[in-house]
Amino acid sequence: MRGRQCRMVPPPRGQPPRLPALGKMVSGGLCLCGLIRLLCSLLIPALFLSGILCVCVAVLLWGIRFWIQQRKKQLTSAGRDGKRPLLVAFFHPYCNAGGGGERVLWCAIRTLQKKYRNVTCVVYTGDRDVTGEEIVEGAFRRFSIKLTHPVKFVFLEKRYLVEASLYPHFTLLGQSLGSVFLGWEALLKCVPDIYIDSMGYAFTLPLFKYLGGCHVGCYIHYPTISTDMLSVVRNQDTRFNNAAFITNSPLFSRFKLVYYYFFAFMYGLVGSCSDVVMVNSSWTLNHILSLWRAGACTSVVYPPCDVQTFLDIPLEAEKSACEYSIVSIGQFRPEKDHPLQIRAFAKLLKEKRLGQQPSLKLILIGGCRNQQDEERVDNLKRLCEELGVSNNVTFRINIPFEELKRHLAEATIGLHTMWNEHFGIGVVECMAAGTVILAHNSGGPKLDIVVPFEGHITGFLAENEDSYAERMAHILSLSPEKRSAEDGRSPCGCTNKSQSKGISSLLTQLSLPVPLKSEVSQVCIFGGKRYSRILHCYNFVLGNKTSM
Repeated sequence: MRGRQCRMVPPPRGQPPRLPALGKMVSGGLCLCGLIRLLCSLLIPALFLSGILCVCVAVLLWGIRFWIQQRKKQLTSAGRDGKRPLLVAFFHPYCNAGGGGERVLWCAIRTLQKKYRNVTCVVYTGDRDVTGEEIVEGAFRRFSIKLTHPVKFVFLEKRYLVEASLYPHFTLLGQSLGSVFLGWEALLKCVPDIYIDSMGYAFTLPLFKYLGGCHVGCYIHYPTISTDMLSVVRNQDTRFNNAAFITNSPLFSRFKLVYYYFFAFMYGLVGSCSDVVMVNSSWTLNHILSLWRAGACTSVVYPPCDVQTFLDIPLEAEKSACEYSIVSIGQFRPEKDHPLQIRAFAKLLKEKRLGQQPSLKLILIGGCRNQQDEERVDNLKRLCEELGVSNNVTFRINIPFEELKRHLAEATIGLHTMWNEHFGIGVVECMAAGTVILAHNSGGPKLDIVVPFEGHITGFLAENEDSYAERMAHILSLSPEKRSAEDGRSPCGCTNKSQSKGISSLLTQLSLPVPLKSEVSQVCIFGGKRYSRILHCYNFVLGNKTSM
């Protein structure tokens, strides 16, 4: 009917009005309640299965630990006195290299052998191309370190798992996981009482502590990851470990930053397993404290610097009448930044800053650990050819200790270019030999070594190619008398100090009795810091140890 309008019919008296959406709301609530009930019904079995899985894992780990302990009893035999010797193992896959880390290793072993008769030192190494006797002979030839007792070498077959070349991407994570498998091989071959990671493979610490049942300690030369590395990625700076294609992409940089933060968290987690942590400088200490948060068991132990040998080198007013030499000491690794040395040296020659002064020679001294290091040296030689300085640059690889002393005795400048060098044993050795040190304005050299002492300059610092060339030109322009006043030996004083401690501090804290014996050390002061050498041991003065 036209004009007819629809109107709602009111509900009967006494009944509530009918709401069309109410049914939908009720049905939706019933669905939600059903979903919650379903999740609850699944949660209880999931928790139960998770609990069973955790128990199974715990039982498995306990079984592996028990089996390893039984294997330990079978592998170790009693000594001449009927007592089983205490096994102190050092995890150092590249123990035949000639760097500062290897000096720490051999000095530590020599100290333990001198102090403890019931200790047998074990070295886990991957240097299968040489014998144990050749390794010990190499330590004496390079560092003039002679061991008093034999060392047990455990040769590992899977060292390739920690080679950086195996992981073109995610190198830090790949090497760390590879070190776990390499550590497992080491643990199966020899189960020690005390395990010391002396090369920076922190991911092996929980393996030896929880499965091997060992006391664990570590000596950290350089943190695997640092807050400075995080800042480099965050600021998109191009470095040897931060490629240009990553810095040019905000997406890649953000992804790498997340990856670094995750790795830093894992690194701190495994590092906190260590019973005793020793670091080699103030710079390393600051980074380890921020990452591991293990201040109660962390100490600064400066690395062994055989300064007395270099202090015995006589100083000459004019080291050479016809040629100046600039000497660099350091392994041929990418972080040492040898290309910067060559470019700065080429710039120095190109701009003819020397005027009519004698000819100049750059001598690069270092060790090669593997084929990658040898290829790096070949690339450096090609760089010298491109810059036209091949006739002025000499490479000396894996040289004997006596030859190293001779080069330092003839050198005018000691050159160092590594950004954030953890400590700088080569820097100290150059200073002790009487060279004028020119180091990078960062890390250990800046904080611990090349610092003013009693108002006197102890050396020079630089950061880039131009500043290095300028500092070298300035040093060479000084008169011999002025250079002698500013070399590394000038602020050095020698005193005697008693009641010294050494790496035995680690064993003290791990409940190994330490003989209460007073020893005399010779302490050489560089820039207000003390670098000690206790007779022929790797020791550090009581005042040198900084517990946090």
